[in-house]
Amino acid sequence: MGAGMNANSIPAPASRGPLNGLRVLEFAGLGPAPFACMLLSDMGADVVTVDRSGQALGAPAKLVCRGRRIVQADLKQPADRDLVQSLARHADVVVEGFRPGVMERLGLGPKEVCAGNPGLIYARMTGWGQSGPLADTAGHDLNYIALTGALHAIGPRNQGPVPPLNLVGDYAGGSLYLVVGILAALNERQQSGQGQVVDAAITDGVASLMTLFLSQSQRGQWTPQRGQNLFDGGSPFYSVYETADGQHVALAALEPQFFAMACEMLGLDPEWQQAHSDTSRWPALRAELGRVFAQRTRDDWQAHFAGSDACVTGVLSLVEALQNPHLRARSTFVEVEGITHPAPAPRFSRTPSSIQAPPPQRTTDAATILAEWQG
Repeated sequence: MGAGMNANSIPAPASRGPLNGLRVLEFAGLGPAPFACMLLSDMGADVVTVDRSGQALGAPAKLVCRGRRIVQADLKQPADRDLVQSLARHADVVVEGFRPGVMERLGLGPKEVCAGNPGLIYARMTGWGQSGPLADTAGHDLNYIALTGALHAIGPRNQGPVPPLNLVGDYAGGSLYLVVGILAALNERQQSGQGQVVDAAITDGVASLMTLFLSQSQRGQWTPQRGQNLFDGGSPFYSVYETADGQHVALAALEPQFFAMACEMLGLDPEWQQAHSDTSRWPALRAELGRVFAQRTRDDWQAHFAGSDACVTGVLSLVEALQNPHLRARSTFVEVEGITHPAPAPRFSRTPSSIQAPPPQRTTDAATILAEWQG
């Protein structure tokens, strides 16, 4: 189906978010670029996604697709490609997540597209970046965090590295840095009137995320051995403990005053509080904390520490998190047409974000969107 051949158009969503009026043209992909566009949509942007002709639309529970309209096009066909180029000439932002050179071969690279729209922000999301020896090779989140030192630092003592879902690479180092780059470029455009290319590489983002640990390493405060550092589970007061029912609690009493409170509420001998700063006693302290936490269930401990500054929380599953009283009180999860979504974040006092629409179940006529954007 060509880009201009669907008459069942979906109207542009209404928004009061801080990015209301921003026009984003997204080329469909996987992982970090779609998530970044979801965030832009939640903040009010009008996001239009260009997908392949005949591509099946996402299910209602494919949450990352929320809040945008979809145009299907065969970019190898001149008529479809010209129509998409016309959309790009009226967009504020273009987002693509292909390997370097793919958009250029389609005639939709920044040189071609920005020639007709000098104020365009052309945002490129890749794993390795637009240059470098690995730029043209395949990779995934695990590869990117492996090469930047992040994966090596995550995992228990005397065991191998543990993949931290694909949060650190794809979404933290990828999506969030892509959004930061787009917003920064939009701000600069207000002064210069000029657009620019944003080269958002996951490896660059993850390296940036590792700033604290690189700093500690260069100051002699971080060892490359896993499970022996402050934030990697090495410290007994920043760790996870099993409870009587086989569940777990998280203890994060970093500061001495919070650790003192945790010790008191756990009924530990006051002498254990001195072990907080004595690394030689950490193994014994860990054993003592493990012994005490194993005496009661997770929910018992959660109730016991509720409202305190001891920094003890239950480790909840994703399903359990939906029912957590604090998250419910803040409406951290919301329901849209019977499907549960994480609510937009962050929150704005005057121009609130919102989920503009559920994942679309039909495509939109590109010519109709072009008429809107030209108006």
